Amino acid sequence: MLRGIHKASTNWLGKAVMALVMGTLVVSFAIWGIGDIFRGFGQSTVAKIGGTEITIDQFRNYYTDKMSQLGRRLGRPLSPDQARVLGLDKQLVSQLVAETTLDQKTRALRLGASNDQIAKFITADPSFRGLNGQFDRAAFQQMIRQAGYSEASYVNEQRAVTLRRQLAVSVSGDVKVPASMMDAINRFQNEKRSVELVTLGAPQAGDIPKPDAETLAKYFDERKVLFRAPETRKVVLLVLSPADQARWSVIPDADAKSYYEQHKADYGSPEKRELRQITFANMDDAKATSERVVKSTSFDDIVKERGLKDTDTDLGTITKAEMIDPAIADAAFALKAGEISAPVQGRFATVILQVKKIEPETQKPYEAVADQIKQTMATQRARNEINTLRDRIEDERAAGSTLAEAGKKLGLATRTIDAIDRSGRDTSGDPVANLPQGADIVSAAFSTDVGVESDPLQLPNGGLVWVDVAQITRSHERSLDEVKDQVETRWRDDETATRLKAKSDDMLTKLKAGSTLSQVASENGLKVETVADLQRGKPTPQVGVKTLDAVFRTAKGAPGTSEGEKPSERTIFVVTAIDAPKIEAGSEQAKTLLDNLQRSYSDAIVSEYVAKLENDIGVTINEAAVNQITGGGRTN
Repeated sequence: MLRGIHKASTNWLGKAVMALVMGTLVVSFAIWGIGDIFRGFGQSTVAKIGGTEITIDQFRNYYTDKMSQLGRRLGRPLSPDQARVLGLDKQLVSQLVAETTLDQKTRALRLGASNDQIAKFITADPSFRGLNGQFDRAAFQQMIRQAGYSEASYVNEQRAVTLRRQLAVSVSGDVKVPASMMDAINRFQNEKRSVELVTLGAPQAGDIPKPDAETLAKYFDERKVLFRAPETRKVVLLVLSPADQARWSVIPDADAKSYYEQHKADYGSPEKRELRQITFANMDDAKATSERVVKSTSFDDIVKERGLKDTDTDLGTITKAEMIDPAIADAAFALKAGEISAPVQGRFATVILQVKKIEPETQKPYEAVADQIKQTMATQRARNEINTLRDRIEDERAAGSTLAEAGKKLGLATRTIDAIDRSGRDTSGDPVANLPQGADIVSAAFSTDVGVESDPLQLPNGGLVWVDVAQITRSHERSLDEVKDQVETRWRDDETATRLKAKSDDMLTKLKAGSTLSQVASENGLKVETVADLQRGKPTPQVGVKTLDAVFRTAKGAPGTSEGEKPSERTIFVVTAIDAPKIEAGSEQAKTLLDNLQRSYSDAIVSEYVAKLENDIGVTINEAAVNQITGGGRTN
């Protein structure tokens, strides 16, 4: 699993998913190192934690919900194959087991949280605040619905999280972070260095004559493995895309007009009003103020008298649906521009409202959006047709047809890629162009075999892509004649690098003997450059990754050398300054660093605690049941 996580985290999707997953966990729970845990299960049980059993249905719902949440946050669905590559299947089992373990312990300790506590926790969440900075029930319901929760299930989840947090805090306590750790991390993150440097390139290597046949042959024979032809596969692709299928769908005007009437709100904007509001403690106070307004006192005068700021009264320009309180919303949208309301008794307070400006609702006519509606309807119908076509394709394959034959019978276009290697390149070394986006075609092609029927891959737009391997060309040695140009180029690069290494070593010896960089550079016809404020992990155009690493391993005043970013480059440098700023106690930077370190220490402590609990109460996992849900352990 760790190898899979490491591999996955090297690409953008892996980084995004792992950031999202790790962000949802309180600690990292090590379940899969426990020995002898896969044994003795009924077919309906995924795991047993102490006296609690997790059924297949419970884990299926949990797994599906978490995958859906991750997909929504990423903006694209995650396939079971992608989840397994990222280690999410085992990670989610681990998470569920850890949560169940902690829940058992909180029950044993009789920990509890009142409804009022949970309500305060939810209403204080900044994610659910409206335009007025207060808890917005409509926003709350919309957000939890998008995350896959009902109100009841979200409240129950927050109650469980609150109790787990109580237990975790009691275990980890007030962790003290050593000052030496703070200083070390601050230095690592913020230390800056300045250098003087010279760069050696191909001109400094001198004239390198063309290698004779014997030299080139000897070089090739010693490095044949570097020039082997990689394994390639001839693959056939069949892509079903909603957009492509929609091109063949004709939507009658009558159907499009009916859709327009049903979704009219999507093609316009509702009326908006710029509102101000004064809140009163009781109705009597509001009525007394309202009487003064009726006589002559302005809204602005009342605001000034009560010592209110604009931010206290300004609700912004909002729609009626964006207002939390129905009574206040009705009153606000019954006024004319410039009018001030009578006192309104709302759900949470009594208010007086003023309408400063009204933006009328807008509605695009059907004719202006007809093409857009027809495209939307065609795409929706195409998604349904794709399911039908999928079944027909699978029927043809089950009857013995190849993917290409099935496509031809059904009038569906296929694409043949004559050769693609594991890096997605063709035999000339160029990337294969126009592969379907959102599906790992290369991994699919190299995880199956000729004649094996693999399941289609899911595309982000709701489409499908089938990958059929028609032929496999194994990795093999190539003759010198086949790769002569590549061999000569590599030989020249190596010869250049050898000469530059010898020259840089000679220059470095002189520097260590007391010569200045300017003197050594002048002797070799080179120009000295000065680069300031270098930081770890932040290469610059003059200082690449390899040189930057060497700079931060070299003492102040000392010379150093490193390879360049290309074989034909080498850098000689002198570290001229090191600035290690001290972190200021009480600063925002110090607070952030302290919070992160405390969280890290706390997570480590709680992780050990959970592992001990699991060991004490006993955890057993039914791997076959897990694979049944996540698709693990399948063979093609």
